[in-house]
Amino acid sequence: MRPERLNPLFASADTLKGVGPKLEKPLNRLGLRRVKDFVYHLPDRFVERRQVADLDEAQVGEHIIIHLTVTDHRGSSTGRGPFRVQARDAAGNMVALTYFGRASYSARKLLPTGEARWVAGKLEQYGDMLQIVHPDHVSPDGAAVMGAACEPVYPLAEGLTQNRLATMVEQALGLVPNLPEWVDAGLKEKRGWPDWRDALVLAHRGGHREARDRLAYDELFASALALMLVKADNRRRRGPSLQGDGHLRDRLKLPFSLTGAQLRSIREIEGDMAQEYPMLRLLQGDVGSGKTVVALTAMLIAVEAGAQAAMLAPTEILARQHYETLTEMARGTGVEIAILTGRDKGRARQATLMGLMDGTIDIIVGTHAIFQDAVNYRNLALVVIDEQHRFGVGQRLLLTQKAKGTAHCLAMTATPIPRTLTLAQYGEMEVSKLDELPPGRKPIDTRVVAVERMDDVVAGLRRHVEGGGQAYWVCPMVHENERADLAAAEERFDALRDVLGDRVTLVHGQLPGDVKDANMQRFASGEMQVLVATTVIEVGVNVPNASLMIIEQAERFGLAQLHQLRGRVGRGAAESVCLLLRGRALSETARDRLALMRETQDGFRLAEEDLRLRGGGELLGTRQSGEHAFAVATPEQIGDLLEPAHDDARLLIERDGGLTGARGDAARTLLYLFERDYGVQLLRGG
Repeated sequence: MRPERLNPLFASADTLKGVGPKLEKPLNRLGLRRVKDFVYHLPDRFVERRQVADLDEAQVGEHIIIHLTVTDHRGSSTGRGPFRVQARDAAGNMVALTYFGRASYSARKLLPTGEARWVAGKLEQYGDMLQIVHPDHVSPDGAAVMGAACEPVYPLAEGLTQNRLATMVEQALGLVPNLPEWVDAGLKEKRGWPDWRDALVLAHRGGHREARDRLAYDELFASALALMLVKADNRRRRGPSLQGDGHLRDRLKLPFSLTGAQLRSIREIEGDMAQEYPMLRLLQGDVGSGKTVVALTAMLIAVEAGAQAAMLAPTEILARQHYETLTEMARGTGVEIAILTGRDKGRARQATLMGLMDGTIDIIVGTHAIFQDAVNYRNLALVVIDEQHRFGVGQRLLLTQKAKGTAHCLAMTATPIPRTLTLAQYGEMEVSKLDELPPGRKPIDTRVVAVERMDDVVAGLRRHVEGGGQAYWVCPMVHENERADLAAAEERFDALRDVLGDRVTLVHGQLPGDVKDANMQRFASGEMQVLVATTVIEVGVNVPNASLMIIEQAERFGLAQLHQLRGRVGRGAAESVCLLLRGRALSETARDRLALMRETQDGFRLAEEDLRLRGGGELLGTRQSGEHAFAVATPEQIGDLLEPAHDDARLLIERDGGLTGARGDAARTLLYLFERDYGVQLLRGG
């Protein structure tokens, strides 16, 4: 149970003054649902303002605080132009305080003629005139404006302002309790880190590198400690020793030879499954590297040993794709494979449930429905989890408990992950890496095309379709706003239908499941030739005839996600092309990212570069529905602090008594604070 001292932090956001139903949506978009979320919603940057006695001391472009006397109000003759408040500093220099739109009405009251005011804002030059456009702060109280000398700038969502969010954060900070210290005293002194509560406050007041580092360390330490507790607990558990005799694997008639990386990974998995404690292994595979056949081999080992295996996919679309692929691969082996999703009802569902219970079904594929209370297994001994990043560690622990003992677990991810983040996110697992592509896979011709050539791109798509080809068109992210993404996709869908007729179909996250699946199936079967999709939907359907991928506003995507999308083509005999449609204005980082996409198809290299170019928070593209990695720690902090965090966690477990004693109790509080309390639950036996 969560310690009572943390209750103020886990109180609902609506306990803060000024938080009502109107703010629920914008706050939810930022993940601000509890008091804790506000105190860890750290500023992106700070506006540093310097107090000057007069304008002669200031530089154009500088943020300043200055005492001014209002001399005149000047509105435009048409009422449409800017409203300017003329003001004089102590030396007699003139400056215009410029307002546009409705703000001009309040400016008259805020800055009455003849009155003195303290003003904070950015000094600019317009022709021969100095001006401050929409001053940030205006007040007769100098102390109030001086308090904004260093002002945080927070990530925002539509419907929120900086001042409003800052007020909420300030309230939340006032509710932060004092907590016992969990950081090793020697490390804390060596790094010059403040206490936890002080660090939180300082991180909202200015740069304070030591405060930020301390908060990042807390997060990394909590993660490392929880994963070590999971790993240690796993080694204490008894798991089924599964040693197959190979008779099912020998019956596999694969139309291809396995790569060296696949054979190596299979040996590692086979060795793990033969142990007397449960396997915990992550299979990392680049796009098209052949993870499915490795997973099938692992499941056949379990069946050879007289047990059952289950494969969990995050979406029904992927579950059905896996079911069809596994059924085709295993044809002739005599293995019974079934599928179970939330949509399966009636007699078919009951037959599947009975088959799992009496053992006539060897392998089950499905969504989370395969682990509901009503689903029972005769002898489940292996769980394969596809797209591991969609499921948190706590969820995975619940899944493996469906076994009579504890099942072996093979997690898979199609997203190559940088080495440091692999350790940080999957530290409890051994790792197998598929870093070779099967022979015969042709490189994908990747081109960057300016959006100004949209008509040429659509004309090329038309020729491609008329030649019998199929294509994906992925619509851009719009500030990670699902509703805006949907509008963009529907607009593109309508435009392409005007050109191509009824050969185009649309898939997005708000479609009912049966409609979504039907549209996907129509594309997979070749009935539809163009699939328009938003970024919130999996497009991982294996369609060998699809040889053209068009990604609109590609500069908005991370390298890892661009690489994933590109991997949807290049699966058949035809030469494949990926067009990256770029916008008009590109940052230097965006240019580097698109250039790398042209240069290489090595997903592991792209993952490392993605981390370097834009950080780990968006490694997987738009945030997915599982536990995302870190809310506080930046990639730079991960590189600097991950190793000491792991060392400290290991010392706490191996030398300092784990979660017993004063520091152990503090570490237990930390695990609850960062919601890594599955580590605590293991110590209690469930």
